[in-house]
Amino acid sequence: MEPDENIEKIGANSDPVKQNGYSVTPGGNKRRRILKAPKYLTTEEITAFFKVITDLRDRALFRTIYHRGLRAHEPGRLRLSDFHARDGRLLVARGKGSTGGEYRLCDEELRSLRAYVRYVRGVSAGPLFLSRNGRALGRVQIWRLMQRYCKAAGIDPQKAHPHALKHSCGTHLAERGEDLLEIQDHMGHKNAANTRIYIDTTNKKRDARGDRLKDWK
Repeated sequence: MEPDENIEKIGANSDPVKQNGYSVTPGGNKRRRILKAPKYLTTEEITAFFKVITDLRDRALFRTIYHRGLRAHEPGRLRLSDFHARDGRLLVARGKGSTGGEYRLCDEELRSLRAYVRYVRGVSAGPLFLSRNGRALGRVQIWRLMQRYCKAAGIDPQKAHPHALKHSCGTHLAERGEDLLEIQDHMGHKNAANTRIYIDTTNKKRDARGDRLKDWK
């Protein structure tokens, strides 16, 4: 489930009761959706995931999905002309009401894309990520690739979907200390409430660490 589908609905001032996945206020009409922490890959799992990917196209594909926080259908929207190899930038046109823009690429992402274009893709116009038949990679193909590599890396099958990489992007940005507005811009969220779930996830981990360290002398 995507963050924008987890928006809270504020209830009245009584203690809520959980019913069918919602927090329901006795005697009230308003409900608050109970937020679930998004499934994401830990930094160790990300390392293991990319370690098993030797194919240049697939490495560039998943580096882009992870570092840009893309949905499964969005890599297919990218064109070769969107990638500016010399400047190290990528123009991202997001879907589903999100905000796109031109982004400066991180080193690992840029190296992967340059290698893919130089040794595999070539410079002919068209989609950036090509399937074996020369068409843009579709979301089903990307899902299957994700499942294959997660299995090879020993990652929980419940995380074996591209959206887990999107959630990993947001969560890891928060863990690296980026603030809410920076993560919102990076992820292309129009509504900050869609971004806050990553901050909340990180705060929960901090609280857990605080509990473990409370007797630290």
